[in-house]
Amino acid sequence: MKQSKIGIAVALICLSARTHAQGSATLFGAIDEGLNLSNNTGGSKSLQMASGYLASSRWGLKGDEGIHGGLHALFDLESGFLPENGNLLYTGRLFGFQSTIGVESDILGTLTIGRQFDAITDTVGPLTANGSWAGFLFSHPLDNDNTDGSFHANNSIKYTSHTYAGSSVTAMYGFSNLAGGFGTNRIYAVGLSETYGALKMAAVYEQLSAAGATSSGSVSAGDQGFTAGKQKIWGVAAGYETGKATLNLVYTHTNICHATESIYVGALSGNPDLRFDNIEANFKYNIAPDLLLGFMYTYTLARISNAKTDSSLHWNQIGAMAQYRLSVRTSVYGQVVYQRISANSVDNILDTALITGALGASSNHHQAIGRIGILHLF
Repeated sequence: MKQSKIGIAVALICLSARTHAQGSATLFGAIDEGLNLSNNTGGSKSLQMASGYLASSRWGLKGDEGIHGGLHALFDLESGFLPENGNLLYTGRLFGFQSTIGVESDILGTLTIGRQFDAITDTVGPLTANGSWAGFLFSHPLDNDNTDGSFHANNSIKYTSHTYAGSSVTAMYGFSNLAGGFGTNRIYAVGLSETYGALKMAAVYEQLSAAGATSSGSVSAGDQGFTAGKQKIWGVAAGYETGKATLNLVYTHTNICHATESIYVGALSGNPDLRFDNIEANFKYNIAPDLLLGFMYTYTLARISNAKTDSSLHWNQIGAMAQYRLSVRTSVYGQVVYQRISANSVDNILDTALITGALGASSNHHQAIGRIGILHLF
């Protein structure tokens, strides 16, 4: 459910052992465990042990074999789990985090096939706080734009170009795998990433049809963010890094038609149309090589329409984090997130505050969560 963090993934690969003479196989993983304290979960305080908030707890195998003519065969198998009880994540899938095979060209780029993250988590996601240095609790409300990877793309083929003159393109198509229903439960997306020195920019457009409607489609039942007739997500982002500091600005828009369910709040009465606009600013500062501080603010406007009423919701969410590296592989961290929601209706399941990753919704319009955790990479 939570996406890979770019810096963590790189560190995992660098720390792992390599084998085989003509190719390589990498065994790697992460264990992230901690305690969450909420001021209001259904009207009561809650203390929860929870895993995978900074990085998804998982183990994996990556392979890279040179073929000929600048081509490489690749595979990536990653299995998510809960260290507090040993259960598998992603509705019991053995390799639910990612399972791909593909080919990389030294000139043309990379083509992968299988279950994988979408173009949003590859482009705009890394410029959000939750998609880079902060993790799950810092997601936009209900992860409505999938910047935290709430849903994956099954049966998908994805192309990522190499970076030329600072530009890289990502394109994806996920098949419905349904006879007579080519357009049912499919996904397609295109994204662009730009790097000019210390400046990074990204843009993405993605469309899903009938996500969660079937078990064999691109976004299968039980693995979706929203069950809906159609979803369109687009976003732009920019970031600037100078010395020890990084500042990112992100805007995303999500349009969901005839939503019936959210994996975070359950059934949505009246099959409403939902439109979310998210504006985020996040700032990270490395005080020292082993100490990081980060801050995030997100404003989200949602418009809800059904056959009877039109209403709107406003979220304001702030978060702060400190992470201290005890060693190359192990770090401890603390996080605090506060959310406040205002609404012009009182009959909608979305009217109560719910920080993504909380044990449950608040009984009123505000909620706060504090977390302490430890992360170990292997």
